Amino acid sequence: MNKIAEFRDLAGLSQQSLAEQVGITRPYLSKIEHGKQKPAYIIALKIAKVLDRKVEEIFFEDNVNHGERNSF
Repeated sequence: MNKIAEFRDLAGLSQQSLAEQVGITRPYLSKIEHGKQKPAYIIALKIAKVLDRKVEEIFFEDNVNHGERNSF
């Protein structure tokens, strides 16, 4: 799972606002946030830029149990 919603909330942005700044639709952003859609790399970069975070912070999580990384 990604951390878009968490960082979006911290930035005080609605889904609509973030989607507009990234250049995608709100339903598409919602699908990405809920793990139902994988974003194109350029979209992931744009999301990270708007949220002022690294792509890795948003889309990669350390898997403590297996020592693996889950990707978007």
